[in-house]
Amino acid sequence: MHKRKLPIGIQSLAEIILGGYYYVDKTPYVAQLIDQGKYYFLSRPRRFGKSLLLDTIKELFEGNKSLFSGLFIEDKWNWDKKNPVIRISFGSGTVKNRQGLDNRILSLLKANAEYLQITLDASDDIPGQFNQLISKARDKYQAQVVLLVDEYDKPILDNIDDKQIAVDMREGLKNIYTVIKDADAHIKFCLLTGVSKFSKVSLFSGLNNLNDITLDARYSSICGYTDQDLSIIFKPELIGLDRSQIRQWYNGYNWNGESVYNPFDALLLFDKREFKPYWFETATPTFLIKLLSRYDFFTPDLSQLKTDSQLLGEFDVEYIGVEALLFQTGYLTVERTEKRFDEKLFYWLTYPNHEVRISLNEALIRAFGVDAKTALHTGSGIIKALELNNFEQLLTQLKSLYASIPHDWYRKIQFQITRPLRQYFLQPFFRTGFASGS
Repeated sequence: MHKRKLPIGIQSLAEIILGGYYYVDKTPYVAQLIDQGKYYFLSRPRRFGKSLLLDTIKELFEGNKSLFSGLFIEDKWNWDKKNPVIRISFGSGTVKNRQGLDNRILSLLKANAEYLQITLDASDDIPGQFNQLISKARDKYQAQVVLLVDEYDKPILDNIDDKQIAVDMREGLKNIYTVIKDADAHIKFCLLTGVSKFSKVSLFSGLNNLNDITLDARYSSICGYTDQDLSIIFKPELIGLDRSQIRQWYNGYNWNGESVYNPFDALLLFDKREFKPYWFETATPTFLIKLLSRYDFFTPDLSQLKTDSQLLGEFDVEYIGVEALLFQTGYLTVERTEKRFDEKLFYWLTYPNHEVRISLNEALIRAFGVDAKTALHTGSGIIKALELNNFEQLLTQLKSLYASIPHDWYRKIQFQITRPLRQYFLQPFFRTGFASGS
C-alpha cells in the first residue's frame, strides 16, 4: 500500500474519498443498522467519528454511488431509490440561553428546508415547523425521510455546570425530539448521536422506541479505528513507530466488544510522530474536571470502578453520576462484565489507556489547587526517586506536594489521609507507568 493523506478533522465522506485520504470502511455497520431496525441512539465521546458516520449515512440514502466504490455496501444497496435527508447538528458553536437555542433550532430547520427546496410557514412554532419539514419532504420526494441528529446533547453539556440553564436547554430540545415519534409514518431511518445519554423520561418523553446501541457488542467499533485497521489500512504510517507503545498509549476504548483507538489520536501520532495526549488536550470538557474536584473523587478508585447498567447508562441535569459521566465522555471504559446470580449485569470500568490515565490525573492535580509549575517539579522528583528506589527522597517530594496544596482543600479531604501511604500516593504512579520511567 502507498501512503495517503491523513484525514485529520475531516467529517465529510466526499472530501475523504475524492481527496485521496485514508478511509476506514464503516459501511458494514451501516448496512446492518438499516437492515435490522429504524430508530437508533449512539453515545460516543467527542472526536470519535460520529459526524463522519452520519455523513456516510446521508450520502448513502441520497444515492451518491461513486463515493462507495470498492466499499462493503457498494453491491448491497439499491442505488435507484433515494430518500430525502434531514440533518441537524448542534456540534458547532455554543448557545448560552434558551433564546439562543430556539434561534439555533429555527436556523437549522430553515437550512434543511432550503437544502430540500421546501418552504416552511414561519408563523408556526418550532415543533410545528419541524413537523412541516418532515411531512413536506415526504410529499415532495415521494419517499420516507432519513433523520440524522448529531451532538443532540451539546447545548445541555455546554451548560451543565449551571443547572437552571441546563434545564432550560433540555426543555428547548424537547421541541425537536418529541416530534419524531408522531412522524413515524414519514420516517425511513433515524439515528441520534451524542456524548451523553440523558434519560428518556427527561428529554425524549414519548420517544421510547430508540434502540440504544451504545453498549451493543456488535457495534463497539462502529466509531474509531481497530488494531486491525492500523495494521492494514495505516500500514505505511507504522514504519518507525513502536507498535506496542501505540497500543499502550492510545488503544483500549471499549463498549462491551472490540476495542478501538480514538481516530484523532492515531492520525496526529502518524502526522507528528510523537506520543502526546492529543485527544485529551482538545476534547476534555472543563465541567468534568470541575465536577471531579468538587466531589473530591478519590482518583485511585478510577482504575477499578464497578457499576450496574442503570447507573452507567444515563444521567440527567438533576443528578449526574460520576461513573456515567466519566464513561460517556471517554475517560473510563468497559474492562469486563459480570453477571450476578439474579442475572443482574455489572460493568467493571478502568482507564482506557496511558494517555487518559496520566492526563486526567495531571488535570485533577491542577484542579485541586496545585499550580502547574509545582506539579511538574514535584512529579519529576517523585519519578526520579522511584527510579532510584530512594524512599527518603520520595518522602521529601511527597511532603513538598502536601505543602503546595491549599489549606482549605487539604482540610476538606483530610479524612482520606488515613488511607495507606502506598495506596494514596504510590498506586497512581505505578498505574501510570511512572515507576518504569515511561
